[in-house]
Amino acid sequence: MQLKRVVVTGLGALTPIGNNIQEYWDALVSGKSGAAPITYYDTEKHKTKFACEVKNFNVEDYIDRKEARRMDKFAQYAIAASEEAIKDAEITDENVNKQRVGVIWGAGIGGLETFQDEVMSYAAGDGTPRFNPFFIPKMIADIAPAHISMKNGFMGPNYTTVSACASSANAMIDAFNYIRLGMCDVIITGGSEAAVTIAGMGGFNSMQALSTRNESPETASRPFDATRDGFVLGEGAGALVLEEYEHAKARGAKIYCEVGGGGMSSDAYHLTAPHPEGIGVIAVMENTLRDAGMKPEQVDHINTHGTSTPLGDVAELKAIKAVFGDHAKNININSTKSMTGHLLGAAGGIEAIASILAMKHGIVPPTINHTVVDERIDPELNLTLNKAQKREINVAMSNTFGFGGHNACVLFKKLED
Repeated sequence: MQLKRVVVTGLGALTPIGNNIQEYWDALVSGKSGAAPITYYDTEKHKTKFACEVKNFNVEDYIDRKEARRMDKFAQYAIAASEEAIKDAEITDENVNKQRVGVIWGAGIGGLETFQDEVMSYAAGDGTPRFNPFFIPKMIADIAPAHISMKNGFMGPNYTTVSACASSANAMIDAFNYIRLGMCDVIITGGSEAAVTIAGMGGFNSMQALSTRNESPETASRPFDATRDGFVLGEGAGALVLEEYEHAKARGAKIYCEVGGGGMSSDAYHLTAPHPEGIGVIAVMENTLRDAGMKPEQVDHINTHGTSTPLGDVAELKAIKAVFGDHAKNININSTKSMTGHLLGAAGGIEAIASILAMKHGIVPPTINHTVVDERIDPELNLTLNKAQKREINVAMSNTFGFGGHNACVLFKKLED
């Protein structure tokens, strides 16, 4: 069977450093941090008092107030990012068959705020089980692609992938495979998350996963730095329109790049910690290169998972050295989480977009907040520290890993006719 080619024809982003693609890209290149004190609730008794919140978001710019009340924030974010991507791709009723347009979305948690608020409200009452009739439909992780589908009339495959922080990368790989197997013409993919809540922050704090650099939030996310002390929780959404190449050409679509391949693996090691030698990460990058039919020396740029945790950053860079050997020092490696924080299930979406835009503009965004060298990290690796670097990029990879040992990697390449 001849596999079909898949391209990216639309992008949309709602992030802690920009509420659309242009704002997001400008902030990435300038090295802007999205971390700041939390505004959603009183943090006086909380260990970590800051996060990377989405700022100046007005849901009524996308949907009416009544409909918005029936959605958790993670679904509202999904609508916002997907609408930008759909508009960017110039998809209309006339140029697509909506029965062959799907939505495959990622969310690691889903409607956490809805779940938290409903249960806290019940606990504060007299024991009578009074719950909002929209409690379940607002909370369940699959509801975001359902809303995107219903809003736009897309009748193709519609579901959510849940693999913790690898969720939206898994969604992209599924979308890629559906299209190249000829089962769809277009799929809206990516992911969203809205876990900056009392429960979300408290839960990650209890695991000692979050930075507690409350005196300097904007510098707290510091991947690869020797003084890193945990990740910074972020929120938002990233959306991509994937499309079969000939279909895109036939309707005259703008094409950002081609999806070259995708890979998955499992650490099979620990609930939350990565394998110290990066065995699962080695496997996922090798699987991706094999799927794309590419050699390691063809890769120019890697947007790492790079969460700013003491164990994870070192293990990932060890894996890159193992896969790419001497060529590793020629790759521009970065972590955009230094600016956006960690968007959990949405991380793969916004980081894939960052990789695609880096390829388009020939600029690699920096890994900010690096001040102290970690002697466990090979000094020959180019981690794109503190300042963006100009670089022609023909092939870029985006790594995303999740609790439970879930690993996913997506490879993008410049389109060749």
